[in-house]
Amino acid sequence: MSAMRLSREVRFSLTPEEPAGPVVNSYAGWPSSAGLSPYFALNVTVAGEPDPATGYLCNISVVDEAVRRMLIPAIRERWASAGRTTAESVLRECWQKLQPEPLGRACLVAVALRPTPFLRYAIGEGGPIVVSVTQSFEFAAAHRLYRPQFSDEENRRIFGKCTNPNGHGHNYVVEVTIRGEPDAATGVVFPLAEMERVVKERVIDVFDHKHLNKDCAEFAEL
Repeated sequence: MSAMRLSREVRFSLTPEEPAGPVVNSYAGWPSSAGLSPYFALNVTVAGEPDPATGYLCNISVVDEAVRRMLIPAIRERWASAGRTTAESVLRECWQKLQPEPLGRACLVAVALRPTPFLRYAIGEGGPIVVSVTQSFEFAAAHRLYRPQFSDEENRRIFGKCTNPNGHGHNYVVEVTIRGEPDAATGVVFPLAEMERVVKERVIDVFDHKHLNKDCAEFAEL
């Protein structure tokens, strides 16, 4: 049986106090939000050989229990301290706590933290020191699928309504990832504001609300 990877997402809110009672709605996140409280998602990835008898690589309840027992309290404590806590330092602490934890037949490969649906920090794939930061961006643009070598009939047959002479639109999502060791002074891999400035300047301002074939030299012949 070949090696496999398993990724488990655990969602939670940072309630002021440790929650009591059973886990009820883990899909939406547990602890659930009490009033206005920060909401996070942790992804734990493990890899190894599945058990030949059960077919399990790792029972996901083991991952859930470890995250809720060790990582959520640690993140809650960091949040409550109201200090200069970076996501990179929180993620490295999560890795250190989880790395020695027995996870069935699997070994820990990566841990990722999503403080928003559009921002992701991950550790493990490049070693326990390197952190990757992925930020999502969106722009809207139009284009036309058309080959001048083809007849209008052949263009319509191949590309359908996408060859409309006036073009058609899409919402494009761009994911940018920066990977490196956090700076010793700031604790961050790269300032998010600077990443956003560069992407806006090089991508969003160039392509957003444009007809890619007519307004952008990069796509005039594509």
